[in-house]
Amino acid sequence: MERDAPAGIARLTINNPERRNSYDAAMRGQLAAFLDELAADDEIKVVLLRGAGGVFSSGADMRNAYAWYGSPNGTAVTSPNGAAATSASGTAASGGGDTGASSGGLGDPHAATGQDPGGTGARVRGPRPSQRRRLAVDRETFGFYHDFLGYPKATVAEVRGCALGGGFELALMADIAVVARGTLVGMPATRFLGPALGSLHLFFHRLGPVLARRLLLTGDCVPASSLEHLGIFTEVTEDAAVASRAQWYAEKVARMPADGIVIAKEAFRLVEQQQGYQGEEVTSYLIHAFGTNLQFDEGEFNFVKARAEHGVKRAFQLGDEHFQVPGPGAGPGDDPVPGGR
Repeated sequence: MERDAPAGIARLTINNPERRNSYDAAMRGQLAAFLDELAADDEIKVVLLRGAGGVFSSGADMRNAYAWYGSPNGTAVTSPNGAAATSASGTAASGGGDTGASSGGLGDPHAATGQDPGGTGARVRGPRPSQRRRLAVDRETFGFYHDFLGYPKATVAEVRGCALGGGFELALMADIAVVARGTLVGMPATRFLGPALGSLHLFFHRLGPVLARRLLLTGDCVPASSLEHLGIFTEVTEDAAVASRAQWYAEKVARMPADGIVIAKEAFRLVEQQQGYQGEEVTSYLIHAFGTNLQFDEGEFNFVKARAEHGVKRAFQLGDEHFQVPGPGAGPGDDPVPGGR
């Protein structure tokens, strides 16, 4: 976090470039703490959110998929450490968070595995998280996004490289988003966790029902340039111009009176709650808890099972192969990134 009190601007940088700025619960908690601190800071009017190394964020770290529910008593599930891996589109993953069903388990894909407590290194099967555990964790997770959506200070997103999953949601939630044309955006984790993922109110309100359904049901990632004509982002520009344009917007907004910004943000929130976000706070985590609790039939791709059996890198490769469907010809329906994550 960097504060420029005289300018009224603070900069938050998601700093995990080795994994394309994906984040786990601890990183998300730190980001929330910074945002809370700045919300109470009378000298700050604008928060500029960016990612280190020319990449905004690839969203939640998939090496921790389903491990975030932990065990029923709330303790984290651990697993053997492994080498970092990257899927076809570059989202980072690592064996360090390798959890999942260790045997067939198509009907129980979320059961966690970890190390044998005796130290043998053998995989052991953990209990499936209860619905009350899933709802409690998802309520806390989605509370972060809900709070950012209604954040009392103006927010500017400086978006380059990729904005996937939660990173895509943050870019959409920002008051002003300056996005590089080549930035990949989308919800590729729907291919691993199911298409009822993320803030559905946000997607249908900001993207429209047609595009929202396409991105959620296919897991496609698309370049921001293909969405430029829709006016989804404040500005879509060349990569080299993103940082300076985002800074320019932050400085322009910071010229507004502090009270005026806060009142405007509450007014914007009220209008959008009435127009597009009624029920969003509860619906988001409720649908996520149920929508990612899936049973996989034969022939369907089960990421958690594949990860447990083959490791993270191979699981991503298998997912890329499963979801790659050659199109009838080059066109907007083709997936520009095999596997999409």
